[in-house]
Amino acid sequence: MAVIEFTDNYDDLSTDQGFQFKFYCERCGNGYMSEFQGFTAGKATGLFRAAAGLLGGSAHRIADSAYEIQRAIGGPAHDRALKAAIAEIRPHFHQCSRCGEWVCDVCWNASVALCENCAPDTQEEIAAMQQEARLEQLRERIENTDYSSEINVEDEAVVFCPHCGEKAAGGKFCNECGKPLKTVTECENCGSENPADAKFCSECGESLV
Repeated sequence: MAVIEFTDNYDDLSTDQGFQFKFYCERCGNGYMSEFQGFTAGKATGLFRAAAGLLGGSAHRIADSAYEIQRAIGGPAHDRALKAAIAEIRPHFHQCSRCGEWVCDVCWNASVALCENCAPDTQEEIAAMQQEARLEQLRERIENTDYSSEINVEDEAVVFCPHCGEKAAGGKFCNECGKPLKTVTECENCGSENPADAKFCSECGESLV
């Protein structure tokens, strides 16, 4: 009896209409689906009659149960269909002799006949490392660049103009109404707060302009 490959990396999608299998790469998870192999009308009817007799139920009841469908379509016909599907998909898969996993063409390093988990592609790794180095160098350049030297961080920041309510764009005066954005001015001599348009401190008389 011939051995059937792909022991744990495929899904059996067979139904009461026919056989189909989906094979997955054990490295990336992608894969291929075999071509649908449909039953002839007579064969499908015979399978369902046999299953109904074994299970003591109706064909309709069997059709509603995935487990019973699998039983109905199992056996030599199912094995032949699986072998045919493997023959169809097998050229796209390779079994790594080092780790034993089945991988797709993308994950196979043909130059050394091993999967890319066991033997990563040198050129791919170099390209990835170069890109990582570029990104790291860009991060360093950005971290060493001064983006805030022209921003005034000493004056109190005002988000909206207290006079007209428009959003402030920075600076001391509103771009919309021209009035000062600060409602109070702190005297540098005594620390007292004065109206923003005051020219002299009301407490000590110090010039505010």
